[in-house]
Amino acid sequence: MSSKDTIAAFGTVAGKLAVGGIAVDRLAERVGSTPFFAYDRRLLTDRVAQLRATLPERIELSYAVKANPMPAVVQHLSGLVESLDVASALEMRTALDTTMPPTRVSFAGPGKTVPELTQAVAAGVTIEMESATEAERIVAIGGQLGVRPRVAIRVNPDFEVKGSGMRMGGGPQQFGVDAELVPALLARLAATDLDVLGFHVFAGSQNLRAEILGEAQRKTVELITRLAESLRTPVRYLNLGGGFGIPYFDKDASLDLPAIGDNLAELVAGPITARFPEARIVIELGRYIVGECGVYVTRVVDRKQSRGQTFLVVDGGLHHQLAASGNFGQVLRRNYPLAIGTRMDEEPAEKVSVVGCLCTPLDLLGNNVSIPTSEIGDLVVLFQAGAYGLTASPTAFLGHPAPAEVLV
Repeated sequence: MSSKDTIAAFGTVAGKLAVGGIAVDRLAERVGSTPFFAYDRRLLTDRVAQLRATLPERIELSYAVKANPMPAVVQHLSGLVESLDVASALEMRTALDTTMPPTRVSFAGPGKTVPELTQAVAAGVTIEMESATEAERIVAIGGQLGVRPRVAIRVNPDFEVKGSGMRMGGGPQQFGVDAELVPALLARLAATDLDVLGFHVFAGSQNLRAEILGEAQRKTVELITRLAESLRTPVRYLNLGGGFGIPYFDKDASLDLPAIGDNLAELVAGPITARFPEARIVIELGRYIVGECGVYVTRVVDRKQSRGQTFLVVDGGLHHQLAASGNFGQVLRRNYPLAIGTRMDEEPAEKVSVVGCLCTPLDLLGNNVSIPTSEIGDLVVLFQAGAYGLTASPTAFLGHPAPAEVLV
């Protein structure tokens, strides 16, 4: 969806934005305070259904919990996807609190501590190993617990993916084992009691170009086909990563999901089925599932003029929604989609800057945006707030209260 389509997907009630069918001003009263994050249950369900209808039947969906670890969101999605991917012990506990079997939980990320690895081995989750040192620790923990650890090797590929918001593979990386070192590691692990299930390759995130993602998927299958020759058991787990992007800005084009589906269908029908008939084929998605299903709602507390410029000061800010302020990886700051949620049926009548309540000029949520004439008490809504919002923001900065989160 384009950013305009995303806004339209939520719908309105009596000229006010609706989340989960509830008008945003009524939802604010239900929550009890502003600012807050609200996630739409129907949109989450619809997004997974869209993926199901487009990707090959053999492809399994894994939700990357780091995108939005709110327990209610994870609980809801656990009934819609085949597995959950976590990046910390806390996320692992959240995943294990759902009905998802531990064997369908994977644990990735560099720098896992011995206590974290011990919890993972004891729980029976699949650990995606990021280094030889991590592998040694897992072997020792398995021996101490009398449990055979379930592992996969996260591979740092020998190719790069251009056009990604963040590159997480190719060249020197803190992520994964360099592809050329994997055969030697597998040889050492053959003498241990690790249950090596397969491989995980995640080359990059937030990519909006289907042709680039398709090329990365093809190269990933080729790479794992080569590496599998060093694995003494059949590959039972093949995580192709994700990287599906969503549009944040007016000029962003939506990802061509059908093209992704066609490419994966060719891979599944051809080399994957021929070489890996026993493998679970996993696509790992976080932002693409939840990003467009959430909003950040904040209230106008002041309206002021300064030398010809109008400022709307709101009670939220970058301490809750860092990405929308432009301070979470943007090279050139651009505005996230923004609306006055209490005036959805009114035409733009002025240009303003929407600023947060923090004592820093970095706290800019909307620069020179066109909106209906707005007053103190109106609700400003920032879209594309379902992923990497609250937990990716400096909530302790300047000591303001944390916002609420609701799933409706």
